[in-house]
Amino acid sequence: METLTFEKLPEAVSKLQEKLTDIEQLLLAASNHPAETEELLTISQAAKFLNLSNPTIYGKVSRKEIPVNKQGKRLYFYKSELAEWIKAGRKKTVMEIRQEADQFINTRRRSNHH
Repeated sequence: METLTFEKLPEAVSKLQEKLTDIEQLLLAASNHPAETEELLTISQAAKFLNLSNPTIYGKVSRKEIPVNKQGKRLYFYKSELAEWIKAGRKKTVMEIRQEADQFINTRRRSNHH
């Protein structure tokens, strides 16, 4: 990378603006994809994706434990929603629990001193 001098500053700023505009357009294009373009799964595909049986999926749907979309009598699942559902059930590590406990204790100590 060449050295940036005061004389080259306007050109450098211009290049930066162009790159930022390009990045902004990429981000906008990525966020404008409607949910309908996401991969939709049938109950069998969802069961396979989650490594569960079809009856287990039906049970979770009836207990409203799993994100589902219903069209008539058919059930559909967005793959991204199922992935988020799995992430939401993630168990914390011992280290994460300790850090949260330390944070909580420190916060309580500070608030009790005031």
